[in-house]
This record gives sequence, structure tokens and C-alpha cells, in this order.
Amino acid sequence: MRLKLGVIFGGQSSEYSVSLHSTASFLRQIHEEKYEIIKIGIDTEGHFYVYNGSIDDLEHDHWKKEENCIPCAWVHKGVILLDGSSQFVPLDCVFPVVHGKNCEDGTLQGLLEVMNIHYVGCDTMSSAISMDKEIMHILCDEAHIPCAKYVCLNKRKENLTFEQIKEQFPLPWIVKPCNAGSSYGVSKVNNKEEFDKAVEEAFYYDGRGKILVEEMIDGFEIGCAVMGNETIRTGSCDEIEITRGIFDFEGKYAMDGANIYCPARISKEIFDQAQTLAREVYVAMNCSGLARVDMFVTKDQKVILNELNTIPGMTATSRYPSMMKEAGLEFPDLIDQLIELAMQRVVGAC
Repeated sequence: MRLKLGVIFGGQSSEYSVSLHSTASFLRQIHEEKYEIIKIGIDTEGHFYVYNGSIDDLEHDHWKKEENCIPCAWVHKGVILLDGSSQFVPLDCVFPVVHGKNCEDGTLQGLLEVMNIHYVGCDTMSSAISMDKEIMHILCDEAHIPCAKYVCLNKRKENLTFEQIKEQFPLPWIVKPCNAGSSYGVSKVNNKEEFDKAVEEAFYYDGRGKILVEEMIDGFEIGCAVMGNETIRTGSCDEIEITRGIFDFEGKYAMDGANIYCPARISKEIFDQAQTLAREVYVAMNCSGLARVDMFVTKDQKVILNELNTIPGMTATSRYPSMMKEAGLEFPDLIDQLIELAMQRVVGAC
């Protein structure tokens, strides 16, 4: 009997379009014969639908057609259709291919926990604390994990001024939302005028009134794929070569001004150091299932944490599947193993 797998896409976040592309690639790669797949879409207003249309329509955001969508609501161990039939659709497991606010920040995970449904990825707590970059920094500081110097600006507090921040660490800085992904609202700052503009943009994308101002690291960015529950496995490391500015949205998804090398062009010593740090971060943040740990290699050849991504991109060419492929795990098999890890975890227990 095939496992009933819910695949969630869309979402009420700025990363809605990213999710559609990830999900389309995911659905083309999965061992379809192993699963009874129920596609569940979340529109930009937060409504849930069981979707029965094509992958192409999903990918190009033409999925929300009346003939292909049935409104649904979550219940214990599944969803019910709100088309007048109240038909119950059971779900053994859910694979969320969604990103950002209301999707990756513990809210969706909490819903699935309450409904006693297994799901792929980090649990409610680790999703929430990994999404909030200030909380992540605080916990990693406590775990003695090296990070960039930073200050957090909060709309509800009296914050440090531009000049006061400059006394703590020199320009240039990176300004980013505490609760957003895909580099939305991230800016490089060289002066007061750029700082004011960057702060306004970062607050716009955050939605919770908190942003980070970080020292800009003199070095380059690498990443490491991590997966597992009690037993932790690391994939290969990749390297991001920036040819202009910062690794922003266009760089991540259109490869405009950026190149990615997998494996990373680093020494074995730095490679091992990066994998070790990635494991330490994964454990410190109590992750399970999967995560991508983004790090910097500094000019003096030290590895420090940048941030954590608990639902990384899932296209065939995305960084996480590419790092796992380099480590010997093909994308379809990776999906199987992530679902297996989800089914190992207990949900809804007292």
C-alpha cells in the first residue's frame, strides 16, 4: 500500500513564487510509484486547496482554477474537502515545499503537529528559532559557534544609531530582515544614506519589526547540506562566487552575478572544518530531517556561521540536492530518505 503523501506548495509569504518552482521540480523528480500524492496549495491569502491540475500550471502560477482546486481544511490525520461532500482525505506524511513566513517559521509545523500528521523537516521549535536570525545568533553565541558581529534593531525599542553601530564594527555592513528568506530585503551598506534606505526595506520584508545589521565578512560564502534525526549525515560543501554586490534574490534564482561550485574549491582542512561546524549548528538548533547551513570562509581561513535554512530550495539544481548528489545521494532517493526520516519521528505524543 502506497504512503499517502501531502505535498504543500505556495504560501502566504514573499517566497511564494520560489515554492512553485521548487514544487514543480520536486514532483518531476519524486519516485511517484511509491506514493499516493495529494497536492495541497496555499494561495497568497492563506487559503488551502487540494489541487488536481498539472505540474506546468502549478509552476507558472496558473494552478488556482476552479476546476482543479477544492477548498480544504485540516483535521486529525488529514484534510476534509469543503466542496459540500466533507470527504476525508487521509495523510500519512506531509512534505512542505514552502518557504518563509507562515511556512518555514514553525507555524505550519505546529499545525501539522496538532493534527498528528508526520512531516518532513525541522520541528516547530527548531523551525521558529532558526527562522529568527536574532534568536539564532543568541543561541549560537551560547553554544560558542562563531558568527559575524551584529546588532538587532527592533521597532519596539530604542535602537543604536548609525554612528553608535559604527563604533561597534566598521563599514561596510549587511542589513537584513530577521524573519525572511531568499535574500529578500538584504542590502550592503557603505554609508548613512544607504543605511537608512536598507533599514526601511528590511523592516518592510520582516513583518515582525526586527532586523539585523551585521559586519560584512571579508571572505566568501560556502554551504553544507545536513540531514538526519539522531544520526546526522552531511552532504558535500558548495561555494558561492559573487561577481557583483551580494548574493541576492537574482543571484540565487537567476544566477545573475553569482556562480556556484559544488564541491567547493577549498582545502580538505577547510572542507572538514565546514562539515563539523554544520553538524554543530544543526545540533545546537535542535534540527531534524534536513537543513542547509550557510557559512563564510574568512580571509584568514576560518569558518564562521552565516545562517540556517530549514526548508532549502528543492529544484533539481538547488544547492541542497546538489550537495547531497555530490555526496552520492540522487535527488529522488534523497526525497525517499527525507520522508523516511519524517515517519521515524513521533508526532502528537503527550
